[in-house]
Amino acid sequence: ACRQAASGTIAIGNVGAGAGATVGKLFGQGRAMRGGIGTAAMRLGNGLTVGAIIAVNAVGDVVDPDTGRVIAGVRTPDGKRLLGSMAAIRQGEPLPALLGGSATTIGVVAVDAKLDKVGARRVAMMAHDGLARVINPVHTQYDGDTIFTLATGRLAGNASPTLIGALAAEV
Repeated sequence: ACRQAASGTIAIGNVGAGAGATVGKLFGQGRAMRGGIGTAAMRLGNGLTVGAIIAVNAVGDVVDPDTGRVIAGVRTPDGKRLLGSMAAIRQGEPLPALLGGSATTIGVVAVDAKLDKVGARRVAMMAHDGLARVINPVHTQYDGDTIFTLATGRLAGNASPTLIGALAAEV
């Protein structure tokens, strides 16, 4: 992976670590949709940059955090429309037995500030809140959701892990 690394535009969608990823599989793979890789970054006026790249392979649905609308997830039994996991649960659909470890949303949060090990752990913990904003349900018994934190230390001075974590959850 290191030898293949390159600068420039990052491919998003059903590529790389997101190839073969699906979302909305709470009611079985047959009603799921494609997942994939997504990325976002935010730069503050003081130069602090926080970015994330996430491979979304979730049991739950992907939702718009502003509206709560399902944008990818469980489809109706005929496969023609989005139903959404929570709508199916509310309608009383029985949950099929899924295999544990059948889904993992995994990603990296990177910051150009300095963080020690404890601060990096705090940022990763807070970044999981971002998953809860856009995946529903999240952290099920079938998901292996993980976020890692990297800090380059390029920005002079230390930045608060709380500040970085709050931004990480946003991106």
